[in-house]
Amino acid sequence: MRGQTYVILAIIFVFIVAIFAVINVDPVEFNYVFGSGEAPLILVILFSVLMGGVITAAVSLVKMIRLQRERNTLVSENKHMKETLKKHGLLKENGSKKDSSGQLEKNKH
Repeated sequence: MRGQTYVILAIIFVFIVAIFAVINVDPVEFNYVFGSGEAPLILVILFSVLMGGVITAAVSLVKMIRLQRERNTLVSENKHMKETLKKHGLLKENGSKKDSSGQLEKNKH
């Protein structure tokens, strides 16, 4: 359901940008680092939207990679901790652990 919401919002956004771009077809002069140029405003608008999407996707990709690395580190640490608990007899094979009095308590996960 959440994915469908994003698709619907993306379609609405594309229609708004397309309508806005088609209305603005006048040629405009723009300046960039190495000079200047003239192009229809529709191309400037569409290029700006495209670059915004690319930059947003790149930033999101970097964040996803960082989160995946953090998750992998935490999974590895969790595995190491479980092995340590099993080694000391504080964790049984079924995931239950002993409390300080030696009684077994169920794992709540």
